[in-house]
Amino acid sequence: MTFRLGLLIPKFASDPKKLFPTLVAQTREAEAAGYEAVFVMDHFYQAANIGAVEDPMPEAYTTLGALAAATDTVQLGALVTGVTYRNPALVAKEITTLDVISAGRAILGMGAGWYELEHRQLGFDFGTFGERFNRLDEALQIIGPMVDGQRPTFTGSYYRTEEALAQPRYRDHIPLMLGGSGEKKAIPMAARYFDHMNLMCDLSELPRKAEVVRRCCEDIGRDPATLATSTMVVVDVDGTMSPEQIAAASANFISGSPTAIAEQIKARVFDAGVGGVVLSVFDYRPGVVAELADALRPLLPA
Repeated sequence: MTFRLGLLIPKFASDPKKLFPTLVAQTREAEAAGYEAVFVMDHFYQAANIGAVEDPMPEAYTTLGALAAATDTVQLGALVTGVTYRNPALVAKEITTLDVISAGRAILGMGAGWYELEHRQLGFDFGTFGERFNRLDEALQIIGPMVDGQRPTFTGSYYRTEEALAQPRYRDHIPLMLGGSGEKKAIPMAARYFDHMNLMCDLSELPRKAEVVRRCCEDIGRDPATLATSTMVVVDVDGTMSPEQIAAASANFISGSPTAIAEQIKARVFDAGVGGVVLSVFDYRPGVVAELADALRPLLPA
């Protein structure tokens, strides 16, 4: 299993001079508290359900490289890398470089992308949902072999390579995680290519999604136990989230004390057959990440 307990850092200090020191403090707190992975979002603008578009949003892989040098044990990744933002050979180079810097702690999270405003204003091709998934399918045929040390030559509708090389590499294989929940495209793709499926859906849908994961694996002769699963949950410990934030996160929002949140996660995530959880804390204060870990640790799946 790639991880059972992860932390997503979705917001950053408004003062640029405090942004990175605060981010390092959060990540180190999570590492000390026993989180197995820390993630940032692969966005260039802040998501509208979290804050203002103009709020700080550092570039993901620059940030992850810096966090790798500031930590020792926690796995690091993007939840998730948008396929539309980078050439897939560049993604392979970025993730293998991160794995070297972190001494084998990189996770490659991938997704089809969704933030249309970023694409339009920054000049990235957005396309239709189907086109973005077709891009992702092609990209994986380049990224997967490169990350594993092969030199793929590929010609597709969107990408091409000629004996593409990713060196240096720290490990023979870097865990690949897909973010999504579509039963026709995303989950079957995860069963074919990925080590981990982060199910991005309403918590009430998790039992059915977990069953679809199992069935898709069995349909291609894969042991379902070899495809780890997780989901992201927005948590509000201190009641500081705005009504607008709560409304936007209602599909996967849990509030209460750390103990109450942990009990709800057990009932709605782990008991639904999902093996891991990524906590998203919109309004961070020192200590809250550790409090949540202390409450959740006894309830994590074996």
